[in-house]
Amino acid sequence: MQQAASAKAPMHLWIVGILSLIWNCIGGYDYVMTRTHNMAYLGSTGGDPNAILAYIDKMSLPAAIGWGLGVWGALLGSVLLLMRSRFAVHAFAASLLGAVVSFGAQYLGPPSPMHDGPAKYMPLIIIALAIAQLWYAMRETKTGVLR
Repeated sequence: MQQAASAKAPMHLWIVGILSLIWNCIGGYDYVMTRTHNMAYLGSTGGDPNAILAYIDKMSLPAAIGWGLGVWGALLGSVLLLMRSRFAVHAFAASLLGAVVSFGAQYLGPPSPMHDGPAKYMPLIIIALAIAQLWYAMRETKTGVLR
């Protein structure tokens, strides 16, 4: 058992973990810039910053809580993955739940000014990557890489 615990992490863990961390840091950056009403950042998204802020400020409570849970759960999951902790599974599961709740609540609410053109597919990409991260963490837990 001691040998398995001290075994070297496979290269794919570092590749997936670092890519996951970069992707989820982008999500964290977006969350912080949006929540702090950074007009320069919001203007760089291609949409009307005032319309985006109005939409965010009127976001339903489930959508807002889901968004935070999705973003910060994913970032925590990435860190735990790199630390080879089995608790990455729990963090990624919370992240997926948060994304589904947030996007579901947004879908049922007023149309978003941020989802025009190709950006309208971003929620699907985010959910697909959340599922992939959860699956990977579960697989690596079953194989004993995460402990």
